[in-house]
Amino acid sequence: MPITARTVRLLMPVAALLFVGLALLIRAVDDGALRQHSGTALYASMVWAAVLFLWPRMAPLPAGVVATAFCWVVELAQLTGVPAELSARSMAARLALGVQFDPVDLAWYPVGVAPLLALHLLVRARHRRASSSPQRPSELTHANG
Repeated sequence: MPITARTVRLLMPVAALLFVGLALLIRAVDDGALRQHSGTALYASMVWAAVLFLWPRMAPLPAGVVATAFCWVVELAQLTGVPAELSARSMAARLALGVQFDPVDLAWYPVGVAPLLALHLLVRARHRRASSSPQRPSELTHANG
């Protein structure tokens, strides 16, 4: 089955919902460091899903770099106070932009993206292998029949 841009666009919102669900589950069972750091990593995972939703044909490494860079820019913007000001007025802004800078978050964003980058590379490699391998006679008959 070919992986098309349409397939990626359909899967990325599902992935984002899974990341949100996992984040909410962790919030329900933990009140400490796991909650804080997993939230940061899962935020980066959702950004990765958004990058691939917007650019479904993007290669794995550039998608990972864009997602991580976006997260770092948002985190560094918190040094300006603008996200805090916007977050005071809007829950959506608070969720998307955060409130205050935390240098530890800069390290956790790649933690959220790296496993997805590895999975993306694995899926892409398997898809290439499957599409480049010759079909067996039974597959040719089945495909033509």
